Amino acid sequence: MGLSLSKGQTLSLTKNDGGALSKVRMGLGWDSAAPVKRGLFGRGKAAEVDLDASAIFFDAQGQLLDKVWFKQLASKDGSAKHTGDNLTGAGDGDDEVILVDLSAVSPAVAQIVFVISSYSGQTFDQVENAFCRLVDDSTAGTPEVARYELTDAGTHTAMIMAKVSREGSGWAFTAIGNRATGRSVLDLVDPAAQAL
Repeated sequence: MGLSLSKGQTLSLTKNDGGALSKVRMGLGWDSAAPVKRGLFGRGKAAEVDLDASAIFFDAQGQLLDKVWFKQLASKDGSAKHTGDNLTGAGDGDDEVILVDLSAVSPAVAQIVFVISSYSGQTFDQVENAFCRLVDDSTAGTPEVARYELTDAGTHTAMIMAKVSREGSGWAFTAIGNRATGRSVLDLVDPAAQAL
């Protein structure tokens, strides 16, 4: 398991041998905290929560360059790919994944901010076990590098979760955890820019 970060903590993305990570996977996961609905025969089922993971690309001046989300599954420079939309958060592990080849990110990009939003409008008091984790896809066994567990429930509909930023010739990962309001990445560009 990777380093567990607290809100605001930063981790340099270097390998044990001193080299920079090149291919990473940002996995985001969550579960429904909504009460179980009882059916006709007493069978229960948790309410489904549709959160969406997105990545927003900014230049050094904080200007929007690109975004990856369920309506645009790849970045314009081809460095990032969204693996698809999970409508329920069902199952263990990562519910949505964004793959990033850091070595292929456009030189104009200074920071990539990862956000989650409730497309269905449900609030985060209906969500539990939300997390984001950064995995090293360039190393055998794909070890987890860092994890940020979200413990902030409330009536917000989105979270600015984390970012990766250029740091010298490499990158750094920062846990953000800021509340926001919005149903999609289109609503979260300004709050994400404020987290730079």
